[in-house]
This record gives sequence, structure tokens and C-alpha cells, in this order.
Amino acid sequence: MIVALVREHAETLRPPRTLWVPFPLGRPFGVPNNPAFQTKVLKAALDLFEVPEGPVLADFPEEAPEEVADEAMESWVCPVSFPKPPVPEDRTGLREAVLAEIGQLQPWYEVGRDRRGRTAVGLSGLAMNDAARFLDGWLAGETRESPIKTVGSADALRLSAEDLKAFYMEAATARPGVVGQKELSDWLWQETSLAEMLQSLRKTLLQEEDPELFDVGEFMLVPETYHA
Repeated sequence: MIVALVREHAETLRPPRTLWVPFPLGRPFGVPNNPAFQTKVLKAALDLFEVPEGPVLADFPEEAPEEVADEAMESWVCPVSFPKPPVPEDRTGLREAVLAEIGQLQPWYEVGRDRRGRTAVGLSGLAMNDAARFLDGWLAGETRESPIKTVGSADALRLSAEDLKAFYMEAATARPGVVGQKELSDWLWQETSLAEMLQSLRKTLLQEEDPELFDVGEFMLVPETYHA
């Protein structure tokens, strides 16, 4: 039985009992210092043993409660501060901006990965620079070929985007201290060039007639709260 933060992992691995939770990476039980909510999550996971046969993949129905602000949270800043993403004049500018972000975040991502002993990055099997180049190449109309041999273009776009989002979030949470989900999400979707790339890709995919590509754009790239 596992508590999964990345639904795609559970869908692929198909463990006997899985509870998927909609919480930030590194927070499988929602928030720190909230034993009542953590117990609720644990009980929901243990309840899956009552299901006679597996594999079972159940969704936890609640979002994590808001954390009580404290000094650490109020002073939180991302380990890397990016200038506000410019409105790109061409694709090259946006691609280079995302590649620069990846380079700045890489040391923090490695710190977080080593500290936790695990990472959610790796669904696509692509290096982060290659994942970003693939997404940008699609935007530029340079390629529609999947760089992943085992999946088609729609899944390659989705997996590449998931890896990049996980990479950014794991790097951001490498910094010690209490960080709220909203602060992390606001940083990712309002202060990074990756967000600009994913927003543009979403708009492009919504023009696609292929239903798989359309669904990736509609449901899987950008949270509805941050739709541009």
C-alpha cells in the first residue's frame, strides 16, 4: 500500500493498494503539525485494505488545509529568484529563459533529491533540458515526433511537462522551512518562464483536432486556477 503524490506513477506501477493525495511533493500527509488531518489521510489509506481485490487506486477527496503562517513561512522565498518572465518576442527567447531557469535550479533539485532519497522526476526519461527543448520545439512547429520510444506525442508532452513541474517544485522545496502550497504554486505559475511555456503550449494544444492532444492541453498542463 502506498500514498502517492504523482497519480501517473501509481497508474503505471499499479501497486495493490494506492491512495492518491492532491498535496505538494514531499507532503504525502498534507501539512506538518496537523495530526488530525494526517490521521485522516492515514485512515483513508488503511481503509483500502478492506477492498477485497486489487489493484486499487483511490483519490483522497480533500485538499490540504491552509497552514498557519509563522515566521519561517512569512519569510519564505524561492531558492532562486527569477526576473519576471518577459513577453517573448520569439521562441528562442522563451526557450533560453527556461533553460537558464533549469540551470539555476539544478543544484537545489539535487540537494532536495539527496535529502529525500527519492524524486518524482523521471516519468519521461528525458533530461530536463531535453524535455524543455521538446516542448518548445512543439510550440515552434519544429517537431511533432515523440522523443520517447514507448509513447506517442500526447503522452510525451504530458510526461515532459510533469517532469519539469516536479523538477521546479522539488528544487523550490529544497530550502529549509515551512512552505505553503499556495506560495509554491504562485511562484511556479506567476514567476517562472516555464509557466509561460506551458501556458503557450496549452493554448496551442486547444487548437488541435486530435482528442488526445486536446485533452493534454485542456486538463493536464496548467491548473485551472492559473489558466491565462
